[in-house]
Formats: sequence, structure tokens, C-alpha cells
Amino acid sequence: MYVSEIMTEKPVTVNQSQSLREALEIMERVNCHHLPVLGYDSHLVGVVSDRDCRTALNSPYIMRERWQDDELVSSLQIRSLMTPAPIVVEPDTSAEEATRLMLNNRISCLPVMRGETLVGIITTSDILVAFMNMHRRHQKVYTSK
Repeated sequence: MYVSEIMTEKPVTVNQSQSLREALEIMERVNCHHLPVLGYDSHLVGVVSDRDCRTALNSPYIMRERWQDDELVSSLQIRSLMTPAPIVVEPDTSAEEATRLMLNNRISCLPVMRGETLVGIITTSDILVAFMNMHRRHQKVYTSK
């Protein structure tokens, strides 16, 4: 199985100069936990996670009431809290290799690049869903014998 088979294609992104508020609003709107961060030239420069946002807010939870009127979320730019120069994979990377990279580096997502172009993102959730699907297919084959 390859990354291209289980990744989220064309992920929603954020620009490094956008505010923490904008990132939180995007994460809430699209129901995700990771956003690839693009630079001024639209090249990948980092990744921001919900954990990065919680850390910046000094809060174990990201609750809308907590950050809605907070001045910090409007003034803090993504570049100051993102993980810069993230580890990336290509679409033809095996899912096993992507999983190994994520486990060894204690990260929960990998941007997927084709050359200099961001084409997707793979997360631990994507890998778990793929595992469940494989398990279901295996169970069907096993029980139909």
C-alpha cells in the first residue's frame, strides 16, 4: 500500500503570515488537526497542528470561547508556532515507511510532496482507517472460506 492510496489529497493550507485565529477557524471549519503552512512563494515551509495551537494558548483544550476574544490569537502569526521544515514523503512512499517515519519522529502527520508541489497530507488517522479497512477485507476473506 502506498501513501497516495490513503492520503488526504489537496489539503487545506494556511499561509505563514496568517494569524493563529485564522488557523483555528480553518481547523474548526474543515474539522482537521493539521495544516500545511505555505510561504510567500506558495512553497511548503512548515506544519501547524492543533497541539501547536493549544501550546501557544497555554491551554489543554481549544475551545472557541477560550480564544474568540483573545488578542493573542489575532496577533500571533503561524510562522512563530509552526514546525518548520517538516519531514515529507512522496506519493509513492509505502504506507509502512510513512508509519515508521511518524513513529520514529513522534509526529502525527506528513505532508506529501511531488517535487516542489504539495499534493496531500497523511495523518495517523489515515493510517488507522487504512488498517481497519485492511482488517475488514481480511475478515471477509477469512469468514467466506
